[in-house]
Amino acid sequence: MAPRLILVLLWAGFSFAPLHAQAWQCRTPAYVPRPALELPTSGEKRRTPVKGYTLALSWSPEQCRGRKHDPSMRYQCSGEIGEFGFVLHGLWPETNGPRYPQYCRTVGVLPREVVRSNMCVTPTPQLQQHEWAKHGTCMAKTPEAYFGAARLLFHAIQFPDMVRLSRQSERGTPLTAATIAEAFAELNEGLPVDAMRVKANKNGWLEEVRICLGLDFKPRKCPRQAKDTANSATVKVWRGTVKAAR
Repeated sequence: MAPRLILVLLWAGFSFAPLHAQAWQCRTPAYVPRPALELPTSGEKRRTPVKGYTLALSWSPEQCRGRKHDPSMRYQCSGEIGEFGFVLHGLWPETNGPRYPQYCRTVGVLPREVVRSNMCVTPTPQLQQHEWAKHGTCMAKTPEAYFGAARLLFHAIQFPDMVRLSRQSERGTPLTAATIAEAFAELNEGLPVDAMRVKANKNGWLEEVRICLGLDFKPRKCPRQAKDTANSATVKVWRGTVKAAR
């Protein structure tokens, strides 16, 4: 599975960037803890056919608001290894409908080297374990193949200057979910607005941008069941201490 995933991704519809703007100053820690084992219940296991994928990108300043001293979010939120803008939540297999595949087989704890190699894109070890157990097991035979594919897609994205966008409303122009999707589309050739979903929380603060992908890993129009924040909804962006993208 690993070679096939990588080959498909190399000719997918993104223009790969040489450097990743959001993690430009990340310092991979010399030591990282191994996450805890995550075992699904029998009712959580679901092996439905894979019909596409979602690349989920979380806005870290919002995730970290009030959690600077949370031990479970130490690397992402404390500033110890850097300050993050968008981070990789995960790469998820999808099906036709809401019953996406998950927990396709039982796996052990991620090796420490795998965790370390992904700390600058997903800087929370336990989230890495969760994504591999729940989603990666339905896509790849090894965590190296799964995370390798996810990193390739993540590094392919050019990110807009979210600090500048967050100040748009201060200049009298409302910032909407559609505006954020359009900012991504302008920077990324082959990524149309209808291939993205913007997710805000109940208070209107940006949480995630999700990119819908086909089986060939090229952006595709998001399926009807992929419902998040309405395009016309006003969205606020919590800046925290994040710097403008370089």
